Amino acid sequence: MQKIFILSICLLGFLVINTSCEDFLTEKPLTEVSINYIYTTPEGLEAGVNALYNLMRSYNMPEGEGDALRSVAFFLVATDLGLNRTWHTPYGPNHTPGGHPARKWTLGYQIIDRASAIITNAPGVEMLESNKNRVLAEARIIRAELYFDLIRMYDNILLDTIATTPENAFDEKVYDPADPADIFELIDSDLDFAVEHLDWRPEYGRYGKGAAHHLRGKSAMWQGKWSEAAAHFDTVVEDPTHNLLPRNRIAEVFGQNLNHEEALFVYVRDELTGGNDNLAGGGPTWISSMFTSRVYELSSGEMIRSVEYGGEALGWSYPNDYLRSLYDEETDLRFTTYYYPLQLIVNNPASPNIGQPLAENLYEDDYRRYHWSLKKYHDEEKKVGTNNSYKDHIYYRYAETLLLGAEANWRTDNENPSNEKALNYINQVRDRAGLQPFTSFDLESYLEESARELAFENNRWFLLKRLGILAERVNKYYQMGSNAANTAVYPMQPHMVRMPIPQSQIDLMRTFPQNTGYN
Repeated sequence: MQKIFILSICLLGFLVINTSCEDFLTEKPLTEVSINYIYTTPEGLEAGVNALYNLMRSYNMPEGEGDALRSVAFFLVATDLGLNRTWHTPYGPNHTPGGHPARKWTLGYQIIDRASAIITNAPGVEMLESNKNRVLAEARIIRAELYFDLIRMYDNILLDTIATTPENAFDEKVYDPADPADIFELIDSDLDFAVEHLDWRPEYGRYGKGAAHHLRGKSAMWQGKWSEAAAHFDTVVEDPTHNLLPRNRIAEVFGQNLNHEEALFVYVRDELTGGNDNLAGGGPTWISSMFTSRVYELSSGEMIRSVEYGGEALGWSYPNDYLRSLYDEETDLRFTTYYYPLQLIVNNPASPNIGQPLAENLYEDDYRRYHWSLKKYHDEEKKVGTNNSYKDHIYYRYAETLLLGAEANWRTDNENPSNEKALNYINQVRDRAGLQPFTSFDLESYLEESARELAFENNRWFLLKRLGILAERVNKYYQMGSNAANTAVYPMQPHMVRMPIPQSQIDLMRTFPQNTGYN
């Protein structure tokens, strides 16, 4: 990466030293770091990899709000399952090169640049070979993950594995879109190395072999390599490391302790060593408040802020009517576990009705105050009166492995609706939810089951795009409004299946074309 990404060098200020596994969350941030130290010593390489983890946490689940959170919220909400009330308007007037958050592109390439620096320099560092390979595997899975993200979001992207140095930072360069085949070749090569050298049971908060196989399978799906994808998902399923939590522990899937067998990868936060995303413990997120309505603002005064209803709330985005229609509300355990209850219980100690169901005439058609709300980001330890949450965040999990594995095996078998393995995998998910098994596998049933299990986990937008039905489904089901009678329609135009490249980057690159539809 050359001068377009000259700020990459500044990322060295984020580096942290990790002297042992136990010290992962108690690292000290460095303010003055020798580039020579970072890339020529075992301790420096460890510091560099820890910095990548910090940056990836900020990239995928940033602190606070603003464009950082908008860049993430878009892919969570702007699907056939989402309803947006306010704060950002997917597919609206700001869905432009100058208005859409630029952060995924700019920060993504900055992290790629630092990962490439580690990958380039690590082979020459004298250290225990197993440790060197682990460091390389972590840097390579991060680079692969980012390129995989970028090509799915933008379609037309740069491919550059030459890290920025003081010597080349200002070199002139011609920027052209890369051949997707070359991009996927790099992604797969990086992930194959990670599969070989990562452990099945890594330290909590680090990438392991399960996450590497999972990502490698997803990459193969995007290339239409179904048997290759199935092999990687099958490997995760057949190894004893990961599994679905049992039915009687379904509430723990998104609970306070995410160090469980269903988690393939978790972003770790810690308030004691945090304060902002540049520090080892990270900054506080607002994600839990974003998806929760302000029931404490209901005019009756019967409800007050409380942990069981999410505490301080923003009420910006919600699950929509279509998603709700997919659940059997009486029997599907996910409906009462992944979401807050529809029936509110009066919790104001000053009310004579405390402990009783809120009277039906006291609910209001005001989505800020009351709407069916997502509980997957609920934080039982979030302090009353603040949106700040330091809860860990599960990013890849075994349930998605099963569902993607079901699709991959179905496609490998010429879309045979009776494929045994496809039915086995998808029915494991259904059984845990308390539902009867499918007797045949088809695309629509698969999409519905995926929605019930994985809604708002940063995969739906990409799944629909891969299947070529994103705009169709968004325009059919996505909602925006503040109450039942107040809705705004912002149709998703066909070209919006790829994001606008940030105008600031187009201006700097000069020769790189803007995506069609955004000129």
